[in-house]
Amino acid sequence: MLALLQRVNYAKVEVEGKVCGEIQKGILAFIGLEKGDDEAKCKRMFDKILKYRMFYDENEKLNYNVTQIDGNVLLVSQFTLAANTKAGNRPSFDPAMAPNDAKELYAKFVAYAHTQLPSVQEGIFAADMQVTLQNDGPVTFMVEK
Repeated sequence: MLALLQRVNYAKVEVEGKVCGEIQKGILAFIGLEKGDDEAKCKRMFDKILKYRMFYDENEKLNYNVTQIDGNVLLVSQFTLAANTKAGNRPSFDPAMAPNDAKELYAKFVAYAHTQLPSVQEGIFAADMQVTLQNDGPVTFMVEK
């Protein structure tokens, strides 16, 4: 399981011209599911996202997590994170979880996220999403579970 975390001042996701998820200050998390991922990994990943210290404290150290700054999280499914890009000029998606399995597991991931942070926002799985964001920093981390 992979998560690309971006610290943002603002982020939103639109599908067919309609906003389906939007946050102010917080984390935009692109989520990639790989073969072998399971519900337990999903729970650990979201817990890590909430606890990941990527916001500055009063001494300009990355010591605060998203809940400590009263921020929010916007989740966006992104199977391309699981691409194998080591060889050639075209990515291979062999490491990615099969779409039907990924849809089911992603739904469980989002459901768990809502139990931990009820205001979490999300895009729509496998939709053609338009993502708008203002990256703060930029501060971006790749997290693997």
